[in-house]
Amino acid sequence: MLELGKEGFGMDGGAEGSAFVLDQASQLIGAETIPRWLSAGQKDTNLAERLLLMALVCDAGVIACALLGSFWLRFCTAIHEIGIPATVSVWDYAGYIVFGAFSLLCAMSYFKVYDGRRLLRYQHTAERIVKACAIWFVGFLSFTLMFKFEPHISRIFGVISAVNVTAGLLGWRYAFHRLLQHSKVAVALRQRVLFVGWNDESQKLSESFEADAVRPYEVAGCVTSPGSQFGLTPTVPVLGEYSNLAAIFQEQSINMVLLSDVDCVKGEIVCLANLCEKAMIQFKIIPSYFQILVSGLHLETVSGVPVLGVSQLPLDLPANFLLKRVVDIIGAILGLIISAPLIAIFGLLVYIESPGPIFYRQRRMGRNGRTFDIIKIRSMRLNAESGTGARWCVKDDPRRLRVGAFMRAWNIDEVPQFWNVLEGEMSLVGPRPERPELIENFKDEIPHYNARHNAKPGITGWAQIKGLRGDTDLSERIRADLFYLENWNVLLDFHIMLMTFVKRQNAY
Repeated sequence: MLELGKEGFGMDGGAEGSAFVLDQASQLIGAETIPRWLSAGQKDTNLAERLLLMALVCDAGVIACALLGSFWLRFCTAIHEIGIPATVSVWDYAGYIVFGAFSLLCAMSYFKVYDGRRLLRYQHTAERIVKACAIWFVGFLSFTLMFKFEPHISRIFGVISAVNVTAGLLGWRYAFHRLLQHSKVAVALRQRVLFVGWNDESQKLSESFEADAVRPYEVAGCVTSPGSQFGLTPTVPVLGEYSNLAAIFQEQSINMVLLSDVDCVKGEIVCLANLCEKAMIQFKIIPSYFQILVSGLHLETVSGVPVLGVSQLPLDLPANFLLKRVVDIIGAILGLIISAPLIAIFGLLVYIESPGPIFYRQRRMGRNGRTFDIIKIRSMRLNAESGTGARWCVKDDPRRLRVGAFMRAWNIDEVPQFWNVLEGEMSLVGPRPERPELIENFKDEIPHYNARHNAKPGITGWAQIKGLRGDTDLSERIRADLFYLENWNVLLDFHIMLMTFVKRQNAY
């Protein structure tokens, strides 16, 4: 349930923004129906569809304007002399503009931009718009160049169009989503959730709903699971007994039922699913049996029998693994070149304060449990562990050198690890490698600890930018590492690398 972050948005005159949205929605949906939805607090099943239709129409308009604007920039300004000068009219490009707009809308539909569940989530929609525009640009330009239509399409026009449509769609969608969130329409779009049973998973999910600034889900309350009591004291309203579910569905306008207690008998689960189906309510199960890598859960068929299990994660795909390795090699080479002066300067400072080896090699555990020697600029005095043995670093650690404290705060001691990355022992981003002697019993004591070794360890990682380093809660650190493995993409890696320079909490 972790997220990369929430975006804040300030808007003066929130009531005016709400009125604007309601006015626009009223024109599309029907002036008399909006007040009924809002006053009754009911979720009309057609509301999301009609708002999506509004978004589709506006998207088409924005794309058309962006393509027309691109034509004007390419052929009606000073840049028309770049490349092969051409004299064309907008009517000559009408086919390109119509085809471009239609194909982009198809690409956005393919990437599920028009999904009612994302109406309140700009970040999710924006990611899909960027992907759709990138694929559209390559496909649109390739298709038109391949068939050599007349007049020949300008490559510069294609590039300008890609920039304009992406910027235009992101800009208007940002305004649309924020206006929805700041209006009463957001109340009608929120999904009201009912928990059946209550345990640790329910608690975490409920807290996640409350912490989400967008709040696409609203917890109505909970009921006991069939034939059992609550395993944990609920922090949400208890709406009654399981036997009264049908009445509760109607009274509370429930949109989704989450079964958190899967210990009840199979027949009761089937009955609950059937009851939800009759009431046209979404029925979902919190996968309590899969406390790890839940994003890898897939339903597949084995010898004709449907089975649920953990399948491939993002980095299990060869293309993703190769892409990450290419980024690692390029980043490691650049990192070694850029950091060479830092290594020389701080290596000299370390030697002046504590004569001896500048570099420090330490045994760590890497991918699939293989060990390797990590390289660091020495930040502690010589033989720092001679009397205590291996142990975690702590705040104001007396073993640190004065220059070592500064290096650790700014992650400068880690820069020689670019060499480990170049050798393939580490990655730029990933779970931090731990010392084998410190984690010998963790696989038995901490659930899912060894799952973090499915990927190469990194110089930095999601746990580090969240302040989970050094002597911190190891369970939270593992949860952050698993989140990274489940949600990896190359943009997440770049995000973590950038945040490493500003997120220095618990760097000691």
